[in-house]
Amino acid sequence: MGKNVRVLEAAEYLCLSKSSLDKMRCYGGGPKYYELGRAIIYNTDDLDAWRNERAVFGMNAANQNSVAKQVA
Repeated sequence: MGKNVRVLEAAEYLCLSKSSLDKMRCYGGGPKYYELGRAIIYNTDDLDAWRNERAVFGMNAANQNSVAKQVA
């Protein structure tokens, strides 16, 4: 179970600015969040999942194997 954090802590956790996280929350595309009264809460498990979904790899595994065979 992850830790619940406020917006500033979530932004620091993701290495983003607070305003970037605010914009993503407003316009979409950001991590899942919860509204508790007036407070915006993020869970670190949700932040990790969002970051992992956005991971970009230079080459997929099949291409890496192909390149490795060509180099060898």
